[in-house]
Amino acid sequence: MSDSSRNADAPDASAGSKGRVTAAPRFPGGPSPDPAGSHHERRIRSFQPRRSRVTTSQGDALRRLWPTWGLDIDGLRTLDLAELFGDERGPRPDLPVVLEIGFGMGEATAEMAAADPDTGILAVDVHTPGQGNLLGLAERKGLDNVRVANGDAIILLREMLPPQCLDGLRVYFPDPWPKARHHKRRLIQPEFLSLAAPSLKPGALLHCATDWEPYAEQMLEVLTAHPDFENTQPDGGYAPRPAFRPRTRFEGQGLDKGHVVHDLLFRRVGRTTAAPTAAAQD
Repeated sequence: MSDSSRNADAPDASAGSKGRVTAAPRFPGGPSPDPAGSHHERRIRSFQPRRSRVTTSQGDALRRLWPTWGLDIDGLRTLDLAELFGDERGPRPDLPVVLEIGFGMGEATAEMAAADPDTGILAVDVHTPGQGNLLGLAERKGLDNVRVANGDAIILLREMLPPQCLDGLRVYFPDPWPKARHHKRRLIQPEFLSLAAPSLKPGALLHCATDWEPYAEQMLEVLTAHPDFENTQPDGGYAPRPAFRPRTRFEGQGLDKGHVVHDLLFRRVGRTTAAPTAAAQD
């Protein structure tokens, strides 16, 4: 979502040789239009689809890099993050992984990945141009700590992530659904927090940002009330924008309109689940 899922898509076009957008087939071996199909219940959804266009360079990145750095959220398997972020040397079991839901065109994601190469970023979106753009950025910047997931983050959290596998969760500028009758569609709500909490390690940071004041107020209220999270701010309020979160293009547009951006930094509370002993396994 974020700068992104306000622009979710259907991957049905690409740009011609002179930059003109022309119809094109879907990308062989690339992201699926609906990876989870109809075999998973969706009571809440992490995005709002909308058609958009794919440029030549984005399409090229999808075709070449998706088989290595991309994955479809099909809900049919449990991910091994050490394997997912592995390289020619093998799996990377000690690499901390942060889940980012909604990355827009991926500029901020790539910037954060470059600034912190020892952290893996599992970036989820349905916006095909953004997926291609982020893959291209990762290649050009030599980033091996970014993986791009296509589909509904709700299904990823509910069906595909093992317990306590994430070191952080980022939700930047999700769709605010400003009309009162649509507030139930907002992502940050008690049901979502209860779904996300089991995949987060104790101490993992949940970082939200929004430029929509009423949504910021709801986020603060919902997060404060949830037993699995605690505010990192002693006064129980909003946090200053941390240095690791770059200013995004969408954020700049909001600031130009006079919007106020609020960051919320909450920590996952609880104890680490101990691995079973040999005696317990016998």
